Amino acid sequence: MTLQTIIGITVLSAVLCMSCRDDDTQIDTSSDIEILTTDNGVEFVRTPDSNFENIPNWPYEYQYVEIDGLRQAYAEAGPTNGEVVLLLHGQPSWSYLYRDMIPVLAEAGFRVIAMDHLGMGRSDKPISINDYSYLGHSDRLEQFIQQLGLTDINLFVQDWGSLIGLRVAGLNPDWFASITVGNGSLPVVPAGMQIMPTIQNPDEVEELPSPFAQIPAQQVPFYDGCELIAGQSSFDFNEWAYYSMKGASYKASEVVEALTWFDLPTDIEDAYDAPFPSREYMAGTRTFPALVNEVAGVNMEAWAGLTSFQKPFLTIWGDNDEGSLGSCEAQQNFIDNVPGASGKPHVRLENAGHFLQSDQGVEIANRLVAFYAVDWDSDPCANFSSPIENETRTQQFVPPSDLRNFRYGEVLPEFECGNGSVTEVYVTTGFNDCPEDQWYALNADDLANELGALKVTLNGPRHWLMNQIQGNANDGGSGFSKIATFGTLQMQLAAQIDGSGDEEAYTVNQVQRSTTFTFQAGNEIYKLTDPSGDEFIMQSYSRKINANLTIDDLADLGSNLNLPDGWSFETEVLSTTLQVVADGIAYVVQDDLENSYQKIED
Repeated sequence: MTLQTIIGITVLSAVLCMSCRDDDTQIDTSSDIEILTTDNGVEFVRTPDSNFENIPNWPYEYQYVEIDGLRQAYAEAGPTNGEVVLLLHGQPSWSYLYRDMIPVLAEAGFRVIAMDHLGMGRSDKPISINDYSYLGHSDRLEQFIQQLGLTDINLFVQDWGSLIGLRVAGLNPDWFASITVGNGSLPVVPAGMQIMPTIQNPDEVEELPSPFAQIPAQQVPFYDGCELIAGQSSFDFNEWAYYSMKGASYKASEVVEALTWFDLPTDIEDAYDAPFPSREYMAGTRTFPALVNEVAGVNMEAWAGLTSFQKPFLTIWGDNDEGSLGSCEAQQNFIDNVPGASGKPHVRLENAGHFLQSDQGVEIANRLVAFYAVDWDSDPCANFSSPIENETRTQQFVPPSDLRNFRYGEVLPEFECGNGSVTEVYVTTGFNDCPEDQWYALNADDLANELGALKVTLNGPRHWLMNQIQGNANDGGSGFSKIATFGTLQMQLAAQIDGSGDEEAYTVNQVQRSTTFTFQAGNEIYKLTDPSGDEFIMQSYSRKINANLTIDDLADLGSNLNLPDGWSFETEVLSTTLQVVADGIAYVVQDDLENSYQKIED
């Protein structure tokens, strides 16, 4: 990893700031605020409990661990004997950022713990910026884990939660069962390097315009694939750094609002501001960005621990974080260097900014539940990664906003794995519309020899029947990220199947992917029902066997199918919009014309 890459990954989108440590902290105590003092002489304030009343979607009774005379707060949910999931937030948020993830994880049987860093949320808040340090935050996390007796931890970190959490994990890998990172980093910077220059007189308050005023509540796309769109953003990191330290109007909610994809309702914005009723409570959030200069020379051992980490390691990125933490390079740095990241379903989520937990919390939690459910040690194919190398996207193509009847093709190479095999599914959607001359120029046997595959199946041409696919930013929902070229067609890895994938017609197949298919009201849909009453909706029709099949023929398809006993086919016009979701596993069946159907879950 080059020094330029290290520095680039260190410059954080939501936490960039010039160093602003200063010994002359001045606090306005003219208001009626109680200043408390630890036995070691640290002055701090404690946000009144009344500030946290009526917080929307936040029913948790808070608990505390005392470390060096200061309370470290955390919310807990789920069974006390469940596997531990530890959630660490960044700056300037607090554990409320995980409001949509906690219920999903707790309902799945996990003991969920969301900790507030010192100076944030309901944790105590020293009033001097000199009472905060990078190593201090890391040391407090270690003590927090030890006092609660947490073991075999499933860690999820983002933003500054990653700088702190990954340092602790790298130094104590035996404490952790798995690690997941979302838009984060563990910067490794040579000792003596000052990453950012110093802000003078950091405790002076100035009337400054907000640098976030130019960012709309509903974000615009910042990326085309992995490339930043020129001129799409004029966000100035130095301006933000100066404003966060000295701006009179600076508050947490404007940062979270600006760095999320979706507009936040007023009551949600108020919840992010609840821990900070006045500037006296804000030293921690103001100081966090300055700590970037304190990472120099302290993370080499922790990074060595991560680059030796064999246990499951997953990256889930929001695809609209314009800072370097949101870059494909930052994500790929973990995938390439952490052994446990090999073969995992890494993803860049659509409609997710820097604070991806706010934008896609339920989706992330569902992915974690599926990730934790896999026995990665005992399954010889769980860590499977084919010899196909990941390419840079070269074919630029914008599919229609409505995918119904859109043409595509699939290439399915099957590879040996342990005593069995794994089949990868590559799709043309998002890269081209599967031109006939290029598609029919493909030769399955030649591709198998070229790829070293057991065999290659050419599945197409096909046509989608849903209107929209949501999920992975590049492939429309796979949970995978590899790009490859077959013949002259560039495609994206969209799914993975244990085995050959050549199940007989009307046999249910498990496909590893995470997608949401949207079928809009008023559209005609086509369903198979099996003998047990499970319903499967047609996701795409195939012209591989019947080259003349069109969408207009599907209403009468039932009369042309050889349905097994107990199976039925029906056509229906949707009165309301239908979403068919696959969270890690999709249950798929084909009819005898190779049209594909996905099970409709409750």
